[in-house]
Amino acid sequence: MAHNKQAKKRIRTNEEARVRNKDKASAMKTQVKKLQTLIDAKDKAGAAKELPSACAQIDKCAKHRIIHPNTAARKKALLAKRVNAIA
Repeated sequence: MAHNKQAKKRIRTNEEARVRNKDKASAMKTQVKKLQTLIDAKDKAGAAKELPSACAQIDKCAKHRIIHPNTAARKKALLAKRVNAIA
């Protein structure tokens, strides 16, 4: 248990940041899953339309350091590769 004001404030701000980061990460995962569903259904037009919004969500998480920028680049490249591989 924190005893001084500074430590108590850090606990509060860390909790607020954790909740905020969790919401952004959840939104990113939802967008990626939506795209993955279109890829699995072989819907190239829908997947190509959905890819930019999924990449934007990934970039937002990387910008705020919720995920590492290299992880974001890897996820975006893999999704683009999968979309382009749809016959």
